[in-house]
Amino acid sequence: MSISDFSRYRLMTPGPVPLPQLALEQMGQPMIHHRTPEFTQILERVLKKLKEAFLTKQPVMMHVSTGSGGMESALVNTLSPGDEVLCVVSGKFGERWRDIAMAYHMKTHTIEVPWGEAVDPFQVRSALEARPQIRAVLCQASETSTAVLHPIQEIAEIVKAHQNTLFMVDAITAIGSTPLPMDEWGIDVVVAGSQKAFMLPTGLAFVALSEKAWRFQKTSTCPRYYFDLAAEKEANSSGQTHFSSAVSHIRALDVALDFFSDEGLKRSIKRSQLMADVFRAGVKALGLALYSKAPTPAVTAVLLPEEIDGKKLRKHIEEKYNITVMGGQGMLTGKILRVGHLGNISDDDVVATIEALGLSLIDLGLATPTAEGLNEAVKGAQTALLKGEI
Repeated sequence: MSISDFSRYRLMTPGPVPLPQLALEQMGQPMIHHRTPEFTQILERVLKKLKEAFLTKQPVMMHVSTGSGGMESALVNTLSPGDEVLCVVSGKFGERWRDIAMAYHMKTHTIEVPWGEAVDPFQVRSALEARPQIRAVLCQASETSTAVLHPIQEIAEIVKAHQNTLFMVDAITAIGSTPLPMDEWGIDVVVAGSQKAFMLPTGLAFVALSEKAWRFQKTSTCPRYYFDLAAEKEANSSGQTHFSSAVSHIRALDVALDFFSDEGLKRSIKRSQLMADVFRAGVKALGLALYSKAPTPAVTAVLLPEEIDGKKLRKHIEEKYNITVMGGQGMLTGKILRVGHLGNISDDDVVATIEALGLSLIDLGLATPTAEGLNEAVKGAQTALLKGEI
């Protein structure tokens, strides 16, 4: 007999994530026009709170877009065709940085990192010393496809020594789950998205530029129309967005960002790390292993034995236990499961996911875990969450 109640649907992916009730209520409010004093007040509050979430004094701008649109915006507003960029590729989203740069006819150099591993900062240092003409280093903070956390602070220190080089960070699953103080660390461009720790539906991308990056913007010649950060910045200064606003999203963001004010950001980071630690301990108690050698708090990648069909396992968890987790991407398709630790997730959700994983392995006739091992994993998770530590 199971300990968890599986009648309620659970979304346990790296994004989108479960939304808090207050955000849902704001999403359902009657529509207002985006060129009204009422909306201007909301937008001005949100723009101020975004600075607090990014830990920057610089403006944080929004696009009605996915995070990938934010990545594209970061490149086209600061660089030019023919510029050379260094891409840290350790998964699907590192590949995305490279692909966007190539689409705008930039010359790409790549540090190929084995999937599941973090980049060695020495590799970045060596690449910049060998090619001082490189105009930007592009990296994920948290590579969602492999559940890897890169050493962003160390890389930022290296790039700061190169006045003609920017450091751009995809922080889409990093902000709110791991420390990433933009100004303190000297990161030049930070990109995030609404559907992760910000606890909103997909649809908003956030981009912040350092003073150094704004200087690059003045000489950038990439074509851009909608993704024009200078125009967005000017509109924001008068309490407007450059184009039509995602009113419902921004209303919900106004509420969601309150979770990041004052000590809220620290609590969010601590919470993600606790959920990750507890879930990973449960995975190991089930007799499974982790894929990432440098794990991010935002997501866990569970390495599946060769005899397990990851697609079949994921489908079984969803259909029988009402929990959605994600599989692997690219060369990891069918080989890993990815479980998120972001958003409005309860202790019971973490425990239920561990139990559903164990029960599914038993249902499918796999050798691990034993019933005793499953019970140990679930009880251990419950105890750790009650204590707030593991």
